[in-house]
Amino acid sequence: MFNGKGSYETQWNNLHRPSGLFMTPGKCPICYIGEIGPHLPVNRGAPGLGPRVSIVDNHGKLLARIARVPSLGTAPGQFISPHGLAVDSRGDLYVGEVAQTSWPSSNPGIPHPPGLRALQKFTKIPAVAKA
Repeated sequence: MFNGKGSYETQWNNLHRPSGLFMTPGKCPICYIGEIGPHLPVNRGAPGLGPRVSIVDNHGKLLARIARVPSLGTAPGQFISPHGLAVDSRGDLYVGEVAQTSWPSSNPGIPHPPGLRALQKFTKIPAVAKA
C-alpha cells in the first residue's frame, strides 16, 4: 500500500495472486479482492488458495471470504478467475471473471463447459437488528 504521494505505507499478506480490487468510498473503506487460484503447474492443487474473493478492512484485516469448497468450479459461489469487482449502492457485489481464457490453466485437458459464465452477482443480505 502506498499513500497519495507514492510512499510505501504497509503490505497486506495472505492473498494469493490478487487480480482485482474494489474499494468502497469513505474514510474507512472496505476492500474486495479477487484472488486467482493455484493453476500454475508449480502450485496447481495446493489447498486453501482459492480462487476466491477476500473482503478486508482498510488495514488489511480479513473480514470475510467468498468461496465454496472446493472454490474452483462453475457452481454459484465458485470461481475460475475473479478479476473485475464492483459494489453497487445497495452493497451487492459483482464479480467479473476471465473464465474462458483461464479455464485451460485451471482445468488442463478438460474441455470448456458450455455457457461458461463471465459474471456473478452476490446480493447483500441486510443485517438483522437484535431485539
